[in-house]
Amino acid sequence: MSGVLVVLEERDGLITRLSWEAGAAARLLSGQATVAAAVIGRQTEALAAEAAARGFAPVIRVEHELLAPYTPDAFTAAIEQLIRANSIECIVFPHSYQVRDYAPALACRFGQALISDVIAIGDGPLFTRQLMQGRFSATYRHKGDGPCFVSVQAGAFRAENSELQAPATSPSAETFAPALDAAQIRTRPGTPFRGTQQTVDLGSAQRIVSVGRGIKDAANIPLAEQLAAALGAELAASRPICDAGWLPIERQVGSSGHTVSPRLYLAIGISGAIQHLVGMKGSQCIVAINKDPDAPIFEVADYGIAADLFEIIPPLIEALKALA
Repeated sequence: MSGVLVVLEERDGLITRLSWEAGAAARLLSGQATVAAAVIGRQTEALAAEAAARGFAPVIRVEHELLAPYTPDAFTAAIEQLIRANSIECIVFPHSYQVRDYAPALACRFGQALISDVIAIGDGPLFTRQLMQGRFSATYRHKGDGPCFVSVQAGAFRAENSELQAPATSPSAETFAPALDAAQIRTRPGTPFRGTQQTVDLGSAQRIVSVGRGIKDAANIPLAEQLAAALGAELAASRPICDAGWLPIERQVGSSGHTVSPRLYLAIGISGAIQHLVGMKGSQCIVAINKDPDAPIFEVADYGIAADLFEIIPPLIEALKALA
């Protein structure tokens, strides 16, 4: 498919990791060496340079005084004008709270539906989404004459796959100035919401050791911490562990926690409830240790050990230390 545009989102002056994941999906969808990217705001020069450094071309700077701070009215109107002024067949977004705020209205202006929270893209193209907290998957195909609007789930595509070698000569960014009027802006943004500051970014972790109820007691958490340290990994957990207060909520993986896609996901004592699998089955390599050979986690694991974790983890830690 040609004419693919990825809309990149920024936080604190930098393009978000989820945006790069959307960029990876756009590259897959396009099937071409280059993909266009749009950065939006009052002043986007630095953002455009960041996108160009990853090989996106052209990079379109959508700039206007009314585009900062974010409002759904301004973003919807600006991107609508950008699409109508160019030959764009598909627009790819990160499935962020901000995108969920304005993208459905944007799609409606073209008589289309937003195909949201996509986890995979197949030939056709066919877009796969999960239903009922991952119990079912459904495929969708865009029909009609209007552009296709897609948002991609966090962790479903690897951010590294969005990066191509930048050209020897930096491509000049294109500037698009939408026609916006203050009367169009019906919303008045308040103070930006900021959640509790987190000390861990599981979404960026390349190795994760995750513990479940098989760890039995909070006193056994240090064993998992030692394994994570030996692997150079982040420590995570299933919901019961965080609900019990054994680990902070910021370390929870699953449908009500983080969606992660590390290179290695080591699940110890995790049975594999669907709510947990939703958050981690996009990992490149999944290793599971559980004494129940029929545990659902083994259905998605690349490697499985059906044994007592307390017999497996201590010698594994010693072996890893010996290799260090």
